[in-house]
Amino acid sequence: MRVLVVALIVQLLVAGAAIWFAVEGWPFVGGGRNAEPVRTSADAAAARLDVPPRFEAGSPTDGVPTPTADRFDERAAFALLRRQVERHGWRPAGSGALRELAVDLRGRLPRGRLEAVPGHTGLRNVVGRIPGRLPALVIAAHYDVEARPRGFVGANDGAAGTAAVVTIARALARRPIPRGAREVRFVLFDGEEEPAGSTDFLRDGLRGSRAYARRHGAQVGELVLLDYVAGRGLRLARERSSDAELWARLRVAARSVGTLRSFPPAVQGAIYDDHTPFLAAGIPAIDLIDFAYPWRDTLEDTLDKVSARSLDVVGETVLALALELRRGA
Repeated sequence: MRVLVVALIVQLLVAGAAIWFAVEGWPFVGGGRNAEPVRTSADAAAARLDVPPRFEAGSPTDGVPTPTADRFDERAAFALLRRQVERHGWRPAGSGALRELAVDLRGRLPRGRLEAVPGHTGLRNVVGRIPGRLPALVIAAHYDVEARPRGFVGANDGAAGTAAVVTIARALARRPIPRGAREVRFVLFDGEEEPAGSTDFLRDGLRGSRAYARRHGAQVGELVLLDYVAGRGLRLARERSSDAELWARLRVAARSVGTLRSFPPAVQGAIYDDHTPFLAAGIPAIDLIDFAYPWRDTLEDTLDKVSARSLDVVGETVLALALELRRGA
């Protein structure tokens, strides 16, 4: 009898541990609950997940599902991604190329305008909105790229998120505004990347998002950040610091449009990104980021590494989430 009791206790302990790790993330898969967020190349391995190989864009075997909805124009999104890379090239914060891009993007957003980043001369967030009641839902990305290495074009790191946000904004702007709908804002942050010579991303980066959170945080209900969202064979696990409830709603939206396979029930390491100032202000925020992207922060982050199919998965999913959230409280 004593042996049976001991065996039962052991089984209960094992089951309890399995449930806990399923919720909190398994050891050595993106760090523990209190893992320090990462952003530097040296820390990249801390946020990596095992992901399928990247396949050729458009291949039926690329592992990326085909959405059942068709509200997001992935061709227009990829064309805008390409335009940023080919026409504007290397566009770090404060550069002439980025200022030109800002004017271009302003004209593509509903009610688009430029908003200065206080304390950082020449930096400007590009903002747009679909009016409604507060608190607003913010859908965001950063549109600057790395200051180093020189010549970095950021096909996935900068151009992809920007293109997706603009295309989502245009899709939502074409739809009637339901009675009592919440306001939806679209923000393209300047100065996300740290300046050349900086060795402290948290201190010197996130300039545009910090400024926006300080100025407008009281009006924001949730933030959905898009970063590294066009890599081939896309898989986006929850970034550990991202709000778990809001991420769960994203996965419900993904299920509704047939894209759940790209949002596995897994957790990657915590990452400092433009959602961080909003989380610090108590605002639910999530970061869609493939931090295991093999060409991150290198000159190889180019057009041949990204896919319109991946943009489509993210675009349709975030659109579905936005349509649901703007109807809610």
